[in-house]
Amino acid sequence: MRILIVCSGNAPNFDFQLHQAFIYDQVEALKQLDSTLQFDFFFIRGKGLTGYLSCLKNLSDQLKSQAYHCVHAHVALSGLLANLQRQVPVVTTFHGSDINVPLLRGVSLLVEMLSRRTIYISHRLVEKAIYAGKAKRSVIPCGVDFALFRPRPKQQSREQLGLSLNKRYILFSSSFDITVKNYPLAKAALRLLHDETIELLELKNYTRKLVALLLSAVDLALMTSYSEGSPQFVKEALACNCPVVSTDVGDVRLVMGDIPGCHITSYDSADVAEKIRLVLSNTAPVVSRGHIQQFDKQLIAKQVRGVYQQLR
Repeated sequence: MRILIVCSGNAPNFDFQLHQAFIYDQVEALKQLDSTLQFDFFFIRGKGLTGYLSCLKNLSDQLKSQAYHCVHAHVALSGLLANLQRQVPVVTTFHGSDINVPLLRGVSLLVEMLSRRTIYISHRLVEKAIYAGKAKRSVIPCGVDFALFRPRPKQQSREQLGLSLNKRYILFSSSFDITVKNYPLAKAALRLLHDETIELLELKNYTRKLVALLLSAVDLALMTSYSEGSPQFVKEALACNCPVVSTDVGDVRLVMGDIPGCHITSYDSADVAEKIRLVLSNTAPVVSRGHIQQFDKQLIAKQVRGVYQQLR
């Protein structure tokens, strides 16, 4: 069974493993699960609706070069491009950066109608979609690599990363300049703490191995996003037994449940600051890894393979 993955390749100095890490991880898990699955990749070069659609000829040429079982497109604009050809069935995964954006909800609806099968990474996205056909949709979050994202000794992790043993570190969920991640709220909350021993780290240009190491080195994982789908940042932090403070976005409330030492916050900077204080003053270790075993990447891979098999 040969599958063509279609996704954006627009990042400067694009590296699939770095810039599309969650898609890369899913493909690797699928290959580990089933050696009969073969994957090729079509990386879209061009931004916005016109940029994506300008890639149609190149995509058509790619599809003529092999006998593909299906195209698996990630996010709505990729799904729209993939569905402009009707010879090879399309599976589209909605990640949230489509349905959560008002201007793209109409595009997402069109892609939902055209795709043979659809995957939503959380039930909340299904609820936000204009329409999500029951007969062809699946809710499948991205999986976690529990072998990579695991608890490690904090001191050793900090030494490997060159971090101070005397500071308290908070890892922000992304680059500071991504608007939807709402860095200004995190910055405002830290100001209210009036504590120079606390440092907020920007999650930017780290390999997956270094992210896993960071989550064992820091004292807290912080997410203040306006919207999310099913954020890997939270799941991977929990896999490392790293405390999480997050706004109530995507499936975070469902994933975190009632794990002691982790907190949902509002968009009030004072509330965020208070939740950070609670975590930093807590001396009991957070034991969250066992609460999220359902997100193991191999279990998720089986579900995705099941979607592919439905196309036979």
